[in-house]
Amino acid sequence: MSRVNPKFATELSKYGSSDFNACFNCGNCTATCSLSTADSSFPREMIRYTTLGLEDDIKASLKPWECYYCGECSSECPRQAEPGELMMSLRRYLTAQYDWTGLSGLLYKSLPLSITAFILTFVGVIVFAFSVGFELEKMIHFGHLFEGIAIGTIGLVILMPNIARMWYFTILKPKTKVPFMKYLKSMGELFIHMFTQKRALGCDDNQFRWFEHFILVIGYLSLLFTTVALNWFGTSSLFVIVLGYVMSAIVFVVTIDFVSSRIKKDKAVSKHSQPSDIFFVVWLFFMGFTAFLVRLFIDLDLLEMNKWLYIFHLTVLVQWALIIVPFGKWTHFLYRSFAMYFAKLKEK
Repeated sequence: MSRVNPKFATELSKYGSSDFNACFNCGNCTATCSLSTADSSFPREMIRYTTLGLEDDIKASLKPWECYYCGECSSECPRQAEPGELMMSLRRYLTAQYDWTGLSGLLYKSLPLSITAFILTFVGVIVFAFSVGFELEKMIHFGHLFEGIAIGTIGLVILMPNIARMWYFTILKPKTKVPFMKYLKSMGELFIHMFTQKRALGCDDNQFRWFEHFILVIGYLSLLFTTVALNWFGTSSLFVIVLGYVMSAIVFVVTIDFVSSRIKKDKAVSKHSQPSDIFFVVWLFFMGFTAFLVRLFIDLDLLEMNKWLYIFHLTVLVQWALIIVPFGKWTHFLYRSFAMYFAKLKEK
């Protein structure tokens, strides 16, 4: 039996949502949500759990991750309870619950702490650059080495344990019995959603947004592979160089629309953007843009005279790897993919 936490509403407001108590259970959100079925209520069930403070039920649910924030539920709400933003806030809250370090919750709830973390990583990069005498070759070598080490370490030490905690909350603790073979047979669901995010197509008039996300995921993963595995900044292979240019251009061009939307707040998904949402798209833009410029300056033999450009790129890279990937909005991409996989496991 779940325990009621009367203070849960106050806690969740720190993650963004503060209007859900205006809900008077009219059912409009469920009627308009494309995910709702006779057996599954979106997002009304989560509103009920949140209002009652049923934390165990919320942590056991995958529904916040199955929601792609179409925005129709919020636009049709007669009480402006913003059910779409509630689902977004629950995703932030759940991210903090999965994170064994506790840092995700601290960074989500405290903008000054987030800014401090960004400043400290910048200072660290400057100290490193000073320690190697601002020698460009050494800085580039370190940057390439750092990427590989960061991916492996963060994946093994932070992200994999967090996924295990997510599995515990949603599968093990609710005592869902899943045959071992089903884990194997359902793996395709994980990779399909990880690379295509096809559930987003369930939203009406969302094809362009889905296409943007799809191109961005492919561009980001390809750029990561090009820079880490193919050593884009150090290679002389024309194919790798051109591939890196194309992928980095895709990343920063596509994110321009996301950044613009977050600033204008002209869409339902960006209307209530939190700092973590803005950090994600802005730093992703800088990742692609500065990588493009660094390689261009290498090819034009101008980077030695403009070391500040690589230092800026390295700063963005370090902040992305140490703050945004393990503790910020980037994790939503990972948790959402596993949520679809776990949902498949829970099917009878």
